[in-house]
This record gives sequence, structure tokens and C-alpha cells, in this order.
Amino acid sequence: MWLKEHDGGVVVDVVLQPRASRNEVTGIQGGRLKIKVTSPPVEGMANKKLCEFLADLLGIGKQRVQVIAGQAARIKRVKISDVSMDEVQRKLMPLL
Repeated sequence: MWLKEHDGGVVVDVVLQPRASRNEVTGIQGGRLKIKVTSPPVEGMANKKLCEFLADLLGIGKQRVQVIAGQAARIKRVKISDVSMDEVQRKLMPLL
């Protein structure tokens, strides 16, 4: 499962594709949520865009979203603080 409850929030397992034509959730790949972002994978720009994009989708502040593993890889773990698993599923599932 790409979404797990974790310490006051949730963790999302993500496959990130940088340098896309637009920011979007494209489905599930290998048991992870696949997300495309327009930023290049240079100096953390794609990670920053990923966090901003998820925050916008969920309607929360971007400081509540952080990459906790895979900073320099395509496969990442993203923690979203102070949110329930149900809330995240409700907002992301229609995009899949």
C-alpha cells in the first residue's frame, strides 16, 4: 500500500518523475503513487515542487509536507503531518 499512518500523520510512498510537462498524479506504479512534476532534479527543486504540489492537492500548508527518504532518488517517502489517512485517500483517490 502506498499510504500508511505514521506518528501523527501519514507517509506516502512516491515514484517521482521530474521534468514533466505538467504537475500531476498519474496512478500507481510498483505499489507507489506516481507523481510527475515540472521541476528538474537539481538542488532539491523536484523535491520542493513535489511537496508544494501535494500540499496544494490536500489543501494544507506546504510546511506540513516533507520528503523523509529518497532525497536523491526517484523513489521517495513523503510525510504529511497532522492529517488522517482517510482525508488523504479522499482527496487523492479521485486522481488515480
